[in-house]
Amino acid sequence: MRPITRKDFVNLINKGLMVTGMAAIAGPVVAFFFPSNLEETPSEPVLVCKVDELPPGESKTINYGRYPALVINTPDGLRAFSAVCTHFACIVKWVAEEGKIYCPCHDGYFDPQDGRVLAGPPPTGLPVIPVNVVDNEIFIGGEA
Repeated sequence: MRPITRKDFVNLINKGLMVTGMAAIAGPVVAFFFPSNLEETPSEPVLVCKVDELPPGESKTINYGRYPALVINTPDGLRAFSAVCTHFACIVKWVAEEGKIYCPCHDGYFDPQDGRVLAGPPPTGLPVIPVNVVDNEIFIGGEA
């Protein structure tokens, strides 16, 4: 077996980098033509958690099809909304101290009762997702 020369080593590294570069380009192209099968919104109810795992004033963000959903246990009951801001598609969060849903991107606020815009640039309110409690478990969407 002959020893590896400096030129052979550099050629080996160049070929490895070329293969890595081609994979970096081919991966997204293949993913574009064969996307994962995520529904925009699920047709079946999605389990959030057990009722006692979401105390009053608390929230939980979960995957809901292609986008996240925000489930809030308000003083008036459970509410669920799309967690995607209608202004710039940022993910909203629940601010319990203020009792509002907040979008950190452009200082937008939403009402936790119906998702309507309270302040900021969002053009429309958050889409409401139906909430159902079955056997002490919280479900959103679909028909429970």
